[in-house]
Amino acid sequence: MLSNLEIARPFVTSTVEILSTMAGITASAGDPYVKKASEAAGDISAIVGVTGDRNGSIAVSFSKPCALALVKGMLGEDIGDILQDTQDAVGEMTNIVSGRARAGLQSIGLTLSGSTPTVIVGDGHTIRHISQSPVIAIPFTTPWGGFTVEFCFEEPAGR
Repeated sequence: MLSNLEIARPFVTSTVEILSTMAGITASAGDPYVKKASEAAGDISAIVGVTGDRNGSIAVSFSKPCALALVKGMLGEDIGDILQDTQDAVGEMTNIVSGRARAGLQSIGLTLSGSTPTVIVGDGHTIRHISQSPVIAIPFTTPWGGFTVEFCFEEPAGR
């Protein structure tokens, strides 16, 4: 059975690589922890449902300054429609992080398929994962503020 730490590794690796490549943002991962509250760690989040060897969800939540840096880095220009551009960028980044992490998980024996991301915006919004298992959160820091990657997977049947 895979530990949450083993599952977290592909999320850390893919997140750092993707932010650097796609947005020119250097991100540093903090220590994963079990998240106790449903309130998002940031101001704009996206969540992806997953099915396969385990069911669950993956979410990424950005602070406003970090989300704006993400948009500027991805687009390479000033932001046109700040709300729409930010929602699109966070949704796309979550989709890519989820996909790359799922590829890493497949290499260690956990096959998952993902849904289209749902984006949530607003101060103090909540993220409701679709599993009752513990939510593992990985905090990241950047020069423009922080963001958090979360995952929550049901244990396989019979465990």
